[in-house]
Amino acid sequence: MFESLTSALGKAFQSLRGQRNLTEENIQEGLKAVRRALLEADVHFKVVKSFVNRVKESALGREVLQSVSPADQFVKICHDELVRLMGSETARIPVADQGPTVVMLAGLQGSGKTTTCAKLAHYVRKRKKKRPLLVAADLQRPAAVEQLRTLGRQLGIEVYEEGVDGNPPAVCERGIRHAFRNGHDFVILDTAGRLHVDDRLMKELEEVVKRCKPHAVVLVCDAMLGQDAVNSAGEFHRRLPLTGIVLTKLDGDTRGGAALSVREVTGCPVLFAGVGEKTEDLEEFHPDRMAGRILGMGDVVGLVERAQEVLDEKDAEKAAKKLLKGRFTFEDFLKQMQMVRKLGPLKKVLGMLPGMGQALEGVEIEDGHFARLEAMILSMTPLERRDPDRIDLSRRRRIAAGSGNELQAVHNLIKQFKQMRKMFGKMGKGGIGGGLSPEMLAGKGPRKGFRTPKGGAPFGSGRPGGRKRGRGF
Repeated sequence: MFESLTSALGKAFQSLRGQRNLTEENIQEGLKAVRRALLEADVHFKVVKSFVNRVKESALGREVLQSVSPADQFVKICHDELVRLMGSETARIPVADQGPTVVMLAGLQGSGKTTTCAKLAHYVRKRKKKRPLLVAADLQRPAAVEQLRTLGRQLGIEVYEEGVDGNPPAVCERGIRHAFRNGHDFVILDTAGRLHVDDRLMKELEEVVKRCKPHAVVLVCDAMLGQDAVNSAGEFHRRLPLTGIVLTKLDGDTRGGAALSVREVTGCPVLFAGVGEKTEDLEEFHPDRMAGRILGMGDVVGLVERAQEVLDEKDAEKAAKKLLKGRFTFEDFLKQMQMVRKLGPLKKVLGMLPGMGQALEGVEIEDGHFARLEAMILSMTPLERRDPDRIDLSRRRRIAAGSGNELQAVHNLIKQFKQMRKMFGKMGKGGIGGGLSPEMLAGKGPRKGFRTPKGGAPFGSGRPGGRKRGRGF
């Protein structure tokens, strides 16, 4: 996400490295590079102009701090203005005081609206503990009703539909009445995709709004369209009382111009960002976190929230105890690896760490490596997974053949696993660094009776008697 923009802005900030203070001359040079980076990212030209002017005004009026470098001050100013550009606060869908909350989704053809309906239903059920109902009112596109029905069946979410014949506003009305009768507290109306210049279909949307009075009208925009997405959003906003916008396909949009432009041009906040094809790949849009990602600062809070969703803390602590006792098995390793894979593609996860986005630029991280490891472990018998010492040469050949890997790959996996288990087993017994505990691995502090290594300094402290501290993120 935003790889090209992040890289270009990083190069723009380099022009201020080594400067003693911010002056009009070096600010102008930095702003020129920032302007070029934003235009190349397909940000609307009017937005670029106002953004650059605000940054210049803030930079020239900012009191120079002796302890902070000019480059860092300039980055901070750009961060604050990016947050202001995308909306200072995280926007939310309003919730009804009585009865079900009704949300209508609209958008251009091919913007990913029907899939977004399913993602939103999954989100409100999992995060907000709602009981959603999907209403299939897209009667224009062939198989749209069947697609929503299939998605609902996969998620275990009810879909109200009347086939492909009928009047969309009437279908929406009857769907809301069905929600009242059956105890649904969140209704999502999937309307047909249309061009904003199609007056007949736009009037149909206006009729749905008039008859159903939804609590929120949400526009689904394809971020890959760049400035055209912003133009269409402006026209939809003119015809409909838009509450906010969902930007889809942000995972494939390395430029990100629509995300930066749409709030400024339409005045409507971005509510959610679609960051993948899976049902759970819908994220709340936090302007401050998104600004941090764009500037290469990462999104540690988002990563922690994602980890809390998919990782089981009790299982992780149980595995840590076994690891420190030297009893870690391939079954434990497989379970932990599967939990980590739930976080998403490894490059995306690493990109949420500060500074890693630019470090990984141009680096291909192969998620298929995890799949090969998993195939080898699954090719083992339960006995072999519990006791790797039993895996002799003939068993290794069978595992290699069963998983479609070379024999050497199996050798490497078993060798590295045993080395890891041995190393952590020594740590647990106090052989390295005075001993570690599962609580310390979980970041809960040292256990009682923890002793520092001989010499008096904690392990890794960098002081005399300890080892030199490594550079962190």
